[in-house]
Amino acid sequence: MPIAQAAASVALQGFELRVLHIPLVSPFTTSFGTETVREVIVVRALTSDGDGWGEIVTQEAPLYSSEYTRGAWDVAQRFLIPALLDQGVVAPEHVVDILEPFIGHRMTKAGLELAVLDAALRTEGRPLGEYLGAIRDRVPSGVSVGIQRDPAALVEVVAGYLDAGYVRIKIKIKPGRDVAETAAVRDAFGTIPLQVDANSAYTLADIDTLAELDRFDLLLIEQPLQEDDLLDHATLAGRLRTPVCLDESITSAKAAADALALGAASVINIKAGRIGGYLEAVRIHDLCRDAGVAVWCGGMLETGLGRAANAALAALPGFTLPGDVSASNRFYARDIVTQPAELVDGHIAVPTGAGLGVEIDPVALEDFTVERAEIRR
Repeated sequence: MPIAQAAASVALQGFELRVLHIPLVSPFTTSFGTETVREVIVVRALTSDGDGWGEIVTQEAPLYSSEYTRGAWDVAQRFLIPALLDQGVVAPEHVVDILEPFIGHRMTKAGLELAVLDAALRTEGRPLGEYLGAIRDRVPSGVSVGIQRDPAALVEVVAGYLDAGYVRIKIKIKPGRDVAETAAVRDAFGTIPLQVDANSAYTLADIDTLAELDRFDLLLIEQPLQEDDLLDHATLAGRLRTPVCLDESITSAKAAADALALGAASVINIKAGRIGGYLEAVRIHDLCRDAGVAVWCGGMLETGLGRAANAALAALPGFTLPGDVSASNRFYARDIVTQPAELVDGHIAVPTGAGLGVEIDPVALEDFTVERAEIRR
């Protein structure tokens, strides 16, 4: 289902970039490290008709992805933003083509595309959800739980999220912190919707351990092997009863098509920031929907900007599994938007205002800013 009506073109005057440091409410531990502060780049597109906002979801170090804050900061200012400004008037649908000559840097491209898209839709008074093809006004909310001190601590944390109303639990795993943790959660909470996320921590040498997870009736196991191990994922999928879901491996619609053709996944996690933007996310959604493959919307500890965009994306018809579009207070005591996402009856509302449908809190934005740059024509 392609975008029904293109967004208006905008006359770009410049961009503002800000590096933010936002404290997390609690440490978030995965197989590749622990975060206590979210470092993120916020983008503001400056146009003749008003501003638009986006978010570059890189982290401080290239641990989850080859992209990282300093690299995104450099490539945005030296190459990507000048290429957009050289065009003068830009349609959001053309951002990807303008930036295509520059290899990689999908997270940076996604943040710039979102800012241009937000600016364009605000001028039209059109919500992002309507533009993308959303069919729901709220989306079911799952929560991602980092690796805890021990299984008992994990059970305690999960209990808190279930009490808060989250409809699906995802727990992070890594070698040595997998079977016991999953067993503890399943034993404590029975038949709750449960999945695990390995963030590429395993190899085929761990296939017997991964097969042990079959007994826990999981929704899926997410990204067990390395990003480029599509063939090994296909081998693993043939050995497991648990559906294999790919995350880091899905960098584009082509990567998704290749993974499905090889039988490397039966579920796909769509993260707009990782794949180059929300328009590419719609293409992957359409591909999977046509193939009868379930998709869900992952999260990357977004601020209220990216969280609003993810809610709009997750409201498309092919998103049949609860995603990681959690309430803002799951990660942040204070967000940078005036109306942070809230969990109501296990769901997050899809913003209905123009563009992203959320407004920046200028005081919070300033308080969290550690570096700022402005690039003009």
